[in-house]
Amino acid sequence: MSIDRRKFIRAGLGAAAMMNIAQPTFPQVKEMYGLIGKMTATPGKRDQLIAILLEGTNDMPGCLSYIIAKDSTDDDSLWITEVWDGKASHDNSLSLPPVKEAIAKGRPLIAGFSNQTITTPVGGYGLPKGR
Repeated sequence: MSIDRRKFIRAGLGAAAMMNIAQPTFPQVKEMYGLIGKMTATPGKRDQLIAILLEGTNDMPGCLSYIIAKDSTDDDSLWITEVWDGKASHDNSLSLPPVKEAIAKGRPLIAGFSNQTITTPVGGYGLPKGR
């Protein structure tokens, strides 16, 4: 009996999903805190700003997800999506030395902020389920 590669992969993914090994498990958190915002770099400085942001966000207690994405329609803009285990963790992160250093280094490269919104994440791939 032979099985083609696609069927084999689908069967493996289905088995992994049923065994809940495709997604890590986390303890349930009371209420997550999220932020989504658009940041615009000074002309031609987006990649430099991204490097600074990535460098300063490696170890932030309570941060469940911190994603920096290039805007596909504006060469100077980027989107930042954050998920925290609570607002206090986000607020506390602003006093961490690497974060303060990134803010100081990045500030001259930032032309502005827009489309900022606070969210209450309830879960998703890679995140715990909120209440």
